[in-house]
Amino acid sequence: MEIIVNAGQARSLCFEALRAAREGDFTQAHTLLAESDGFTKAAHRMQTKLIEQDAGEAKTPMTLIMVHAQDHLMTSLLARALSNEIVLLYQRV
Repeated sequence: MEIIVNAGQARSLCFEALRAAREGDFTQAHTLLAESDGFTKAAHRMQTKLIEQDAGEAKTPMTLIMVHAQDHLMTSLLARALSNEIVLLYQRV
């Protein structure tokens, strides 16, 4: 659940950053993206911990919640990358 919660918060902050950029508040947009990074790091730390516990030996059973958590993390990473690019595009315009 830690991955899901942190990745979800990271993704939400990315969308808040996009709203701020659309309104012309680029300082706030960059602040929100930076805040998003902290939640992404927390989710990634938990993912790394789970990978280390498994050590590629299938010690940890694959569950639907783990697949769901991975999906949340990957979606938030994509949202972060795209949000940064879109904020930069808004700044150019």
